[in-house]
Amino acid sequence: MQSRSPAILLSYAMSFEAPTTCDDLLNYRINLLLASSGALVVRLCEGRYGISRREWRLMVVLVDHGPLQPSELALHSHSDRPQVSRAINDLLGKGLVQRVNDAGSGRRARVGLSDKGRALYDELFPQVVKINGRIMQVLTPEQIRAFDETLRLLTESAREVFESDRNLEHANRRQGGSRRADFQPEALGPGSLRPD
Repeated sequence: MQSRSPAILLSYAMSFEAPTTCDDLLNYRINLLLASSGALVVRLCEGRYGISRREWRLMVVLVDHGPLQPSELALHSHSDRPQVSRAINDLLGKGLVQRVNDAGSGRRARVGLSDKGRALYDELFPQVVKINGRIMQVLTPEQIRAFDETLRLLTESAREVFESDRNLEHANRRQGGSRRADFQPEALGPGSLRPD
């Protein structure tokens, strides 16, 4: 593997401080990493096991948290409820999850892994861990600890920013959401599009 020169590494580090292109934005760079590393997992999930990445994510959450109501599963997997509902139906059809009725409430069913789902997880998870290890092998143990702490801090900061900006307009998916054609920058007022 060819290593980058210190000057190139410095330019990457400095680009986060004053972004001028999409390559300088944190979310974009993380998305590039996810696209490359996630592609290997998607290939494994879809090609060998016949499940989507979303289905795999739900299975992992169910292993970590046990049977959950669909709304809880959506919350823990950071997914939209309709997407989770569709994935649950697909997993039910494949026999990888099962409905578990809550004691005392016939209306509130939870979803848990079936024996077949647990067997798939037990076979697939070590392979995903191996891919993770191959990607992380370029970092020293100290860098891994620092990266883990950095991710924790950035995640906390992102949650705080999200909570503080809850008054932003939500996408209206029924009317096209992000495909709205009536964008009027002057209607936002001077300086509204400047980054803070």
